[in-house]
Amino acid sequence: MSKKSNKALVLLSGGLDSSVVLSVCQDKGYDIYAISFDYGQRHKVELEYAKFQATFFNCISHEVFKMEFYGGSALTDEIKVPKNRDSHSMSKDIPVTYVPSRNIVFLSFATGYAECHDIDNIFIGVNAIDYSGYPDCRKNFIDNFEKLINKSTKKGLEGSKFKINTPLINLSKKDIIKLGHKNGVDFSMTSSCYSPKLKKNCGVCDSCLLRKQGFEEAGLRDPARI
Repeated sequence: MSKKSNKALVLLSGGLDSSVVLSVCQDKGYDIYAISFDYGQRHKVELEYAKFQATFFNCISHEVFKMEFYGGSALTDEIKVPKNRDSHSMSKDIPVTYVPSRNIVFLSFATGYAECHDIDNIFIGVNAIDYSGYPDCRKNFIDNFEKLINKSTKKGLEGSKFKINTPLINLSKKDIIKLGHKNGVDFSMTSSCYSPKLKKNCGVCDSCLLRKQGFEEAGLRDPARI
C-alpha cells in the first residue's frame, strides 16, 4: 500500500460552506487542490468567488470544469426559486432547488481527478443539519459513496484508500460561520444566494434566509451585498 499524501482536493463552489471547508484544509496544513463546476447554474457568480477563495487560501491549483447538466431543478431550469419561506416549510420536503444527482456527479468527477493526481483526501461542504434534506448531503450517502469508490478504482484497490471528508456535515450554520470567522474567511467574497442579481443577494431565498439567521446567531455582521 502506498504512503498517504498530504494533498487535499476541495470541491469549491464559491459559496459560504465550501469556502469554510477550504479554510479548514489550510488550517490543517494540506497541499490544496480545488475544483469547481460550471453546470449552467443560475447563480454562476459564485464561480468568481471560488477563484478568489482559491487564491486567498493559496491553493496549488484551481480548475473550473464545464458540464452540460439536465434540468429538473430551480437552479438549472425555468422553475421559480422559493422565497420568504419559514424553517418549517423548508424542512417539509426535498426542495425544488435540489439538483438531481449533483453530488453523485461531482464526487464521481472528483474521484477521477484525485486518482490522477494521487490525492487521498477529498473534501466537500455538505451539511445535513440546516433544513435541506437533500439526499446527497447526508452521512449515509457519503459513507456509502466512499465505500463504492474504494471498491471501484485502481487507487482504492491497490493504493491508499480515498477518504471523503465532510467537516461541516453536523454543524449548524451559526457554527459554520463562527469556524470560518476564526479561520479568516472573507465572507464578502462568498455567495449563498440561489437567485442573485449581478453580485447582489436576493435576501429572501431559502439559502439567503438561512445565511442571515446564521450570522445573527453567531453575533456577526454579514458583509455580503443585498
